[in-house]
Amino acid sequence: MPQAARTPSTAAASPIFRINNLTKIYRTGDVEIRALDNVTMDLFDGEMTVLLGPSGSGKSTFLNIVGGLDQATSGNVFFQDTELTALSERGLTRFRREHVGFVFQFYNLIPSLTARENVALVTEISVDPMRPEEALAMVDLGERMSHFPAQLSGGEQQRVAIARAIAKRPQVLLCDEPTGALDSKTGIIVLEALTRINEELGTTTAIITHNAGIRQIANRVISFIDGTIADITTNETRVRPAEVEW
Repeated sequence: MPQAARTPSTAAASPIFRINNLTKIYRTGDVEIRALDNVTMDLFDGEMTVLLGPSGSGKSTFLNIVGGLDQATSGNVFFQDTELTALSERGLTRFRREHVGFVFQFYNLIPSLTARENVALVTEISVDPMRPEEALAMVDLGERMSHFPAQLSGGEQQRVAIARAIAKRPQVLLCDEPTGALDSKTGIIVLEALTRINEELGTTTAIITHNAGIRQIANRVISFIDGTIADITTNETRVRPAEVEW
């Protein structure tokens, strides 16, 4: 019998992001690609959201704009009371540094630094960081902090990347295919770390995945197709990562 986690009502939560008519168009010569087409939605404070959809459906473009890595063609994105779509590059850089942690499919660790040193790179430039040891303990790597990336498995390297992302205590954690390069057993360990962070720290978490089974761990599931939102569903209960039907 799966162990269920309580799903908080989004009606009782405040939107941390408000997205209105978000459009992103890429142009190459006479060719126009509408990566996002008038997307309107909210992301709520403290929730875990899974973004599903085929390649090219707009998921990564959406996450990049919400995370301040890319700019919209039109529409607006508000983070709390700040309009991200009105910020300069410097303003977006400050937003990313102060509020957002990123986790990608590939770990982007510096090979010549230990796990602890990779995490410390972030804590040294953050306002109110965790100690690197604390961040690594949250992803169950307290005993591996002196190891170099080459001495760690793929799942361990991804957990170092997660520790690095959360060490600055971000309000938002954005994850683009964090289990995409991992087998199911290792992927579950990574999802357990993300779930723990969401539940214990209250970090608003959005996860892009092609794996429809992962939808079971989320509060809400947002399905993209052709740059639009095809469906938004709410899970009445959240399944623990170990119970995911991979």
